[in-house]
Amino acid sequence: MLKSISSLLLALLLASVAHAQVTRNVGGCDIRRGTLCTNKNMNGADLAGVNLSNSQLTRSNLSGANLNEAILNEANLSSTDLRGADLGKASMIRVNLRGARLNEANLVGANLRNAILQNADLSGANLADAVLAGADLTNARLGGAQLQNADLQRANLRAANLTGAALTGADLQGVNFNRASLVNADLTGANLDQAIFLNTQTEGCIGCPD
Repeated sequence: MLKSISSLLLALLLASVAHAQVTRNVGGCDIRRGTLCTNKNMNGADLAGVNLSNSQLTRSNLSGANLNEAILNEANLSSTDLRGADLGKASMIRVNLRGARLNEANLVGANLRNAILQNADLSGANLADAVLAGADLTNARLGGAQLQNADLQRANLRAANLTGAALTGADLQGVNFNRASLVNADLTGANLDQAIFLNTQTEGCIGCPD
């Protein structure tokens, strides 16, 4: 009996050590849930599938990083550089991306429900099939962004720049486009039920209300 207990304790100890060893350090940042990594350089890092929920990654450089299917729920990435990053199918519920740079980033199928994206730069980003329901995109830059079939229900796009953006088939129910620019945007087949177009620029827009 004593021998069995000793063996069990040894196994638990070894498992604990093994778990500690798998915690990676990238650019001085411990890759784990709830980590504190401000002002870190993780340019081009391979972080596919990692769990960084509730983490603080403000002002860090994650440009070109692979975060495909990563979990970033309620993480703080304000003012973070994510240009060209792969965030396809990432879970980013209630993530804080205020002032972040996501130019040309891949966000296909990502879940950004209730995300904070105020003043974020998403120019040229691919957000096709992404969930942005309830997200705050006030003053966000989305020029040339791909938003085909995206779910933007009740999102706030007040004063956002969507010049040349593709929103074909998107769910725009209840979206606030107050003072936004939809110049040359394409809303063909989009759901515009209860969407607000007060003082919205719609020159050259396809599918915008008259």
